[in-house]
Amino acid sequence: MSTQEILSALSKHAFLRGLETPLLEKLAQCTQQITMTADQLLAREREAASAAYLIQSGRVAIEVRKSGRAAVRVLVLAPGDILGWSWMVPPHRWQFDARVLDTLQALALDAEALRRMCDEDHELGYQLLKRLIVVVSSRLAATQKQVLAQEG
Repeated sequence: MSTQEILSALSKHAFLRGLETPLLEKLAQCTQQITMTADQLLAREREAASAAYLIQSGRVAIEVRKSGRAAVRVLVLAPGDILGWSWMVPPHRWQFDARVLDTLQALALDAEALRRMCDEDHELGYQLLKRLIVVVSSRLAATQKQVLAQEG
């Protein structure tokens, strides 16, 4: 993808909707489009969180491993969702596995470059954190509903 195509894709993604063009242009500098096939791991628990992923098409399952047992699926992400806030939170390691369920196209934002950009441009950092806290909050609420339904 050309820089202009990446910029266009970033501006259309639900997570970044409304972000000002100069900030999108910065993000475009550390973004590439990726494609993965079903059953590939996009993230593995405890490994370095080297990117944030903006899902364009396909689905990704968030899984938690229990020792000696099969992974437990806790959430499925779809187009418009973001995978990853671990890139922002030290020690920058994934807290879960992320498995591709069907062919995935996503925008991968380099974590190291993102952190550096956020440190240098506080407005960019603020805008990303503002969006991430909404994601974290909604996922926490969904997890709470799941737990309460199981206790039911």
